Amino acid sequence: MSSLWSKLGLLAAGLMLAGCMETGATMAPTNESAFKPRDKELLSKVSYEKVQVPDNYRRSIVDYHRKEAPGTILVDSDNHYLYLVQDGGKALRYGITVGEEAMAWSGVAKIGNMAEWPAWHPTQSEIQRLGVPTFVAPGPDNPMGSRAMYLYSGNKDTLFRIHGTNQPEYIGASISSGCIRLTNEDAIDLYNRVKVGTMVVVLPPTRKSDFSPKVAQTVIGGAAN
Repeated sequence: MSSLWSKLGLLAAGLMLAGCMETGATMAPTNESAFKPRDKELLSKVSYEKVQVPDNYRRSIVDYHRKEAPGTILVDSDNHYLYLVQDGGKALRYGITVGEEAMAWSGVAKIGNMAEWPAWHPTQSEIQRLGVPTFVAPGPDNPMGSRAMYLYSGNKDTLFRIHGTNQPEYIGASISSGCIRLTNEDAIDLYNRVKVGTMVVVLPPTRKSDFSPKVAQTVIGGAAN
């Protein structure tokens, strides 16, 4: 019985979280005029399919009634949203891919470094698990995508990042090696709005991952820079 009540409590908490942060959504279209010439060049050369993410994961302006200060990033791992808190009880909401439960990271951190079109240096475990090379140069098909924001706890690199992706079809899923991924266009948009020192709050997942072994071989890009 206590287990049942615990589950009902978690469900209620999730519904309250959704209700607090997801009302009054207004789409916020991509402003391509903010793209740099290099962004336009590399985005025109991607080989992955540029799928349109579902409407509920497109960048939107939403009501936000939690207590984080404006300028804070909050990651809702369960619902696959990243919020950039604004003034006036609003937030910019982005759809994201998060790590499967066993590889997800949660806690409070700050952006300790930022990079445009970063290289990817997979961890040893990723190299062994995914069969990827030890280094992937920056470019349109790099799993790190167009931008990377490196999360630090104190002065220590957590090895987790907020970054772009070459797999936009997985926005809204929990399948990566652990990092928080946005479409390349959303990664550019977020990058332009934050700075080194920005506070990042990552809520722990409370639901089981939707990771499927069938896609395990294709999902790359995680806890490394």
